[in-house]
Amino acid sequence: MILVDIVLPIIFGCIVGLSLGLTGGGGSIFAIPLLIYGLGLGMTTAVPASLITVAMTAAVGAWYSYRVGLLIWPPIFIFSAGGIIGAPVGIEIAHNFEQSSLIAGFSLLTFAVGLAMWRKSIIRPDEASVIRALPIQDDTSPVCKLSADGKLSFTTPCGIVLMLGGLITGLLSGLFGVGGGFLIVPVLMTVIELGIHRAVAASLMIITFIGISGSLGALLSGELHWIVLLPFIIGGVTGMLLGRAVATRIAGPLLQKIFASIILVTGCGMLLHTLLA
Repeated sequence: MILVDIVLPIIFGCIVGLSLGLTGGGGSIFAIPLLIYGLGLGMTTAVPASLITVAMTAAVGAWYSYRVGLLIWPPIFIFSAGGIIGAPVGIEIAHNFEQSSLIAGFSLLTFAVGLAMWRKSIIRPDEASVIRALPIQDDTSPVCKLSADGKLSFTTPCGIVLMLGGLITGLLSGLFGVGGGFLIVPVLMTVIELGIHRAVAASLMIITFIGISGSLGALLSGELHWIVLLPFIIGGVTGMLLGRAVATRIAGPLLQKIFASIILVTGCGMLLHTLLA
């Protein structure tokens, strides 16, 4: 009983935190399969559990980024506003689907994330390491202009793009319990031309806001299973700290490919299990 209720959730949470800390985006996608197949939660219960776990885990990384001055607040607030609106809507939409349909949709999402992560490790290997802060070299102008001192030149197209990105991320978070870093990071790097390190830092803060908003309903209604969830969160925070500690040594294209492969295999396994059930 102790193994199931405490040790396994800590181990599984550590996997989520470690992957999130090392990849900066996409790592939180492991939370749902671990909660469903490892800890026996249903999809609708696993989604808010995943969101609150990922939010608390990301908050640790975001706090570190805040302390070293990496956070640029205007795009974070605008993007988060869209996500805070989208996440509860996504959760409500999810209640209208059967669990098998949601798991199948989640599996397809993992394929997209895994393939994008693999492709990124090949065409932009420098960005696969979260410890580097290299600007994107691109001839196209960003929708939003960010000055050297971190001030955002706000325009209507800028606000629309950031809000829309947040809304889509929030919907996906509410539907499938993912943090959304795989979407947040490239949007911020493309729209504002943030370096990879600042984009990952902003992503962690945005994930925190979206995760809390998406899980708020479950928190207030008492739907969360804290006996399982609390050690899962503790494991997630521990994994994030560990990932931050070793990222400078091991983060890079090879690690990104390994995570991408695991994500693809996980998605394939979940889809097959759903189809054969």
